[in-house]
Amino acid sequence: MSSFLNWFVIILTVGNILACLWLIRWSSKPRPGEASTGDVTGHVWDQNLEEYNNPLPRWWLWLFYITIVFGFGYLALYPGLGNFAGALGWSQAEQYQGEMARADDQYGPIFTRYAGQPVAQLAGDPEAMASGRRLFLTYCAQCHGSDAGGAPGAGFPSLRDSAWLYGGDPEAIKASILEGRRGMMPPMAAAVGGDAGAAQVAHYVLSLAGQPHDGPMAEAGRPKFAACAACHGADARGSAANGLGPMGAPDLTDDFWLYGGSFAAIVNTIRAGRSGNMPAHRDFLGQDKAHLLAAYVISVSEQADKGR
Repeated sequence: MSSFLNWFVIILTVGNILACLWLIRWSSKPRPGEASTGDVTGHVWDQNLEEYNNPLPRWWLWLFYITIVFGFGYLALYPGLGNFAGALGWSQAEQYQGEMARADDQYGPIFTRYAGQPVAQLAGDPEAMASGRRLFLTYCAQCHGSDAGGAPGAGFPSLRDSAWLYGGDPEAIKASILEGRRGMMPPMAAAVGGDAGAAQVAHYVLSLAGQPHDGPMAEAGRPKFAACAACHGADARGSAANGLGPMGAPDLTDDFWLYGGSFAAIVNTIRAGRSGNMPAHRDFLGQDKAHLLAAYVISVSEQADKGR
């Protein structure tokens, strides 16, 4: 924090507390012409509802003074006045790190034990999967949903199917959890011939997925799809299926859609592009917890496959 902001916060904070003290003292003083204590002030509502000049109880008034003293005491002991760290030297970062260290001491051996087991074995262990679900609800459910069903149309993939952007083997899933992923599809309208070309390619993509489409438009879009093949592959099965590396280009021949599979949504994707980011969780989780989470994700996907 700069010197200016430091003093700005100090003056503003202390000034507000002193202003509260002045307001209490000022409002407690009798004024010339004011009704005596216990007398009506002359204000009447609803014909017979009168206001009396009765001061606050002393104990109530002293609560305000005690609060002000507490405020100054707190600011002397804890951070709150600009760059002043407080006499106790407390910080939320140190408290967080201490709590995490105690949690690691208590629960670390459990995750270490799980890390020594193969993912396939963990996926069939109900106790391990109960722990994995708790981790998932804490770190992953905000985007992928509590049921791992993702957010169709918003770019958060479902983990309950067999469509994997970066590979569905344990190591690929752990890499996604630990290092995160950043996917980006550039706007392609210019490359496919403007709005008309985007519409034709959209119909072609719908035909690849077996969805209702306009046949002549799809045929016109087939050669223009060559501009998309560098990422999605000539067969449109995506980068993972074509060995193109961790590009995250989805398979366009299935019925799984990150941003919606309607004609309008596909056209919008082609014209404007898409950008998605999964943050890295290495600092939050570490190898052992990521190992367990990968097993949980695989178990969820396998259970969903059995149910279809």
